[in-house]
Amino acid sequence: MTVEIICMVKLKESYWRDAAAEYIKRLGRFCRPEVTELAESRLPDKAGEAEEQAVIKAESDAILAKLSRGSDTYVIALDVLGKKLDSPQLAKKIASLQLSGKSRIVFVIGGSLGLSEELLKAADYRLSFSDMTFPHQLMRVILLEQIYRAFKINAGETYHK
Repeated sequence: MTVEIICMVKLKESYWRDAAAEYIKRLGRFCRPEVTELAESRLPDKAGEAEEQAVIKAESDAILAKLSRGSDTYVIALDVLGKKLDSPQLAKKIASLQLSGKSRIVFVIGGSLGLSEELLKAADYRLSFSDMTFPHQLMRVILLEQIYRAFKINAGETYHK
């Protein structure tokens, strides 16, 4: 199984890169992890609603262009309004996708303004980690850790709580 994360921000600080690299290395036991980083669109100072919507559209279009949409692919968009799952529920979700013939799961992390409705509608599932807002660099590390935790749960291995 391939697990890809498509995200709108590059990890600039070494501590974020190191943390993400550690979980990618650990995930290699269970799946083929991939990360696709896309450049964020620039938002002018004192931007209005129209300019913000243009950025959301441009970033979402860039993500949509990177999505491979075969019948074996399942797209999960991170969305504050999505469904909240605990770790065992995420593990069950991943296991059920594997059993149903999905060999590629793509997680999408949008830019700081979020994802377009078009992209959210194109996703197979909307996942929320919290009602709170997290920095995108931290969200990628949290997502990688939770995916790793899900695979450990599915393998019947112990994992710290």
